Amino acid sequence: MSTTTSTATLRELVDNDLVFAPGVWDGLTARLAGQAGFKALCASGFAVSAALGYPDAELYTMTENLDAVRTIRESSELPLVADIDTGYGNAVNAARTARKFADAGVQAAFMEDQESPKRCPVCVGDPVPLLDIETATGKVRAAADAAEGRMMLIARTDATGDEALRRAEAYVAAGADMIMPVTKTFSDTDQWAKCREVAGVPLVATLTASTWTERDFTPEVLRQVGVRLALLPTQPLMAAAGALRTCLERLAGGEPPAQVSADALQHHEFVDLIGFAEVEAAQQHYLPTGR
Repeated sequence: MSTTTSTATLRELVDNDLVFAPGVWDGLTARLAGQAGFKALCASGFAVSAALGYPDAELYTMTENLDAVRTIRESSELPLVADIDTGYGNAVNAARTARKFADAGVQAAFMEDQESPKRCPVCVGDPVPLLDIETATGKVRAAADAAEGRMMLIARTDATGDEALRRAEAYVAAGADMIMPVTKTFSDTDQWAKCREVAGVPLVATLTASTWTERDFTPEVLRQVGVRLALLPTQPLMAAAGALRTCLERLAGGEPPAQVSADALQHHEFVDLIGFAEVEAAQQHYLPTGR
């Protein structure tokens, strides 16, 4: 049941101005993000993996990720950006992955140039293993061809320095619509601006919690360096996990439930949030009287 609508496509939004997209992982978080006023969403691989009880190490399958994306799409019609990790295999696998996510209504997907299984660069030591540039470029070309213009392809690079610039240029030539340097790709904003100049397409930034990009990339800086899509992949997840842990620890410690939930949504607020009124209206419209 989709309740959050948008008339602008993601391509139109980023062509017009900087867009922020929070990391969501299910229907509830998609609803909350839409009600908060965001114009786009990001199906964060870090968050989707965490919701399954796993670290962000490509332990889940393409199908599990796609299932999460479909759930998000069912709850919101806001433009959705998806994390497709490494494409789940070689160029042929990446093409199938891109096709499936485009079929699901995803408007943009980002794919990284790491070897599979990927390693989250903010969670492990340096360096992460990368594909050679020819192999990585072939995967970008295959995914872009498979998307057939229905979905923007964002090429993420975990390379650093001049190698990252070389890869950015190659990925755009292969069909990437945008380039996503990771938080460790460059060490200052001048390098980000150089990447935008070399690539010739807008950049995507991940403002991951507890990283320098979260701290230093204000909206003004983002615009100056050529970023048009800024992802907030972990902030909602960290906030939710912290609140849940506190609540559960207090309940397990024997605190009265009424006190523990004092700062939480009231029952009637949650009922409104989750859409009970819409279901009741549909029942009144379609079901026989008295059912």
